Amino acid sequence: MPATGSPTARRRELGSMLRSLRTDAGLTTEDVAGRLGFSRSKISRLENGRRGASQVDILQLCELYRVGEQYRLRLTELAAEGKQRARRPRFSLPHSDYIGLEAEAESISDWGLAIVPGLLQTPDYARAIVRGGVPSGEPEIIDERVEVRMARQELLYSEGGPAFDAVLDESVLHRVVGSPAVMLAQLKHLLEMSELPNVTIRVLPYDVGTMPAGVNKFVILRFALPGISDVVLIEDLTSHRYLEEPEEVEAYSSTFRTLAHLAADPGDSKALLQANLAAYMSKTR
Repeated sequence: MPATGSPTARRRELGSMLRSLRTDAGLTTEDVAGRLGFSRSKISRLENGRRGASQVDILQLCELYRVGEQYRLRLTELAAEGKQRARRPRFSLPHSDYIGLEAEAESISDWGLAIVPGLLQTPDYARAIVRGGVPSGEPEIIDERVEVRMARQELLYSEGGPAFDAVLDESVLHRVVGSPAVMLAQLKHLLEMSELPNVTIRVLPYDVGTMPAGVNKFVILRFALPGISDVVLIEDLTSHRYLEEPEEVEAYSSTFRTLAHLAADPGDSKALLQANLAAYMSKTR
């Protein structure tokens, strides 16, 4: 997927380059912290892309790692891009760093036991989900989060957009979110989205038995851009975390492949969607 200039992705690319330079120089994070007067946590956050680098940071690190002029210019560019700010929302948005990574992904694999993936939700379905996650129920916060979620979906329609592969547990189709009318529209939307060339939707039927996934929700992001490693997002009730070690990413990738294998194929999944669609149609008459 063509680069979109996401500051989050630029910071991760910069961090990967800085980590490689440090290891090539035979230095540990403790060595760098001691020589430059940085804290170890600062080095870690820079290399993980959790923190933007200042021009002074880049200058000092390049001198320590004996970086050539051309490479130094690239690091400086990435540091500047990583410091840029996207449109600032009026309210705090959960997973804002994830949104930046999602915009750069070449492929997205999404497993969900409870709800339809955000990239496939209708506005009314998203509103019902967001309302449940905003205890204060403030309309402005709910409106903005739904607006951002809908804007993210443009990824799937854009030229060169990511390949999106979703596995949904069958319970997602039966759980009434919002109302039967909301669910009717949501299932129609899933059928429409399944026709996109870059979207694959599989439903995991009840009769497959025990599932291999140990968590209710995870997303695997893969990147074509150099220097950005694949990452797994795991969501829980109060927070989210990223897994980036190759063996961890492969463990979740293997689990997703197993889930996809157990799930009905795309054609049979459409049949399941259509059967549930008919049930909701009868409820809304």
